[in-house]
Amino acid sequence: MGLGLPVPAVTIGLLIASNVFMTVAWYGHLKFKSTPLVTVIAVSWVIALFEYILQVPANRIGHGYFSAAQLKTIQEVISLSVFALFSWIYLGERIGWQHGVGFGLICLGAWFIFHDFG
Repeated sequence: MGLGLPVPAVTIGLLIASNVFMTVAWYGHLKFKSTPLVTVIAVSWVIALFEYILQVPANRIGHGYFSAAQLKTIQEVISLSVFALFSWIYLGERIGWQHGVGFGLICLGAWFIFHDFG
């Protein structure tokens, strides 16, 4: 893979970067509630374009090494991780124990996706 990096590193790196863009596109406007909705939609679409520019290659590169279900699972775990950090750092929202328990259960589900018991 490019730059001599293994497929998992490239795939996960691109998925992390894409999720940062998507989280900003979907939730960044919440600090700008006086901005007209049509404006935040337009800006969000521009930001989301970069998410697609990173997400599509991540899936293309990763598929074959990972199954489609594994790629989606990786994306969801990354998405929740990025969102938790974003909501805490940018939006100033509290992350409680119940969020940790819920996230732990999601990670447990992800663990099952990556193991073949058949």
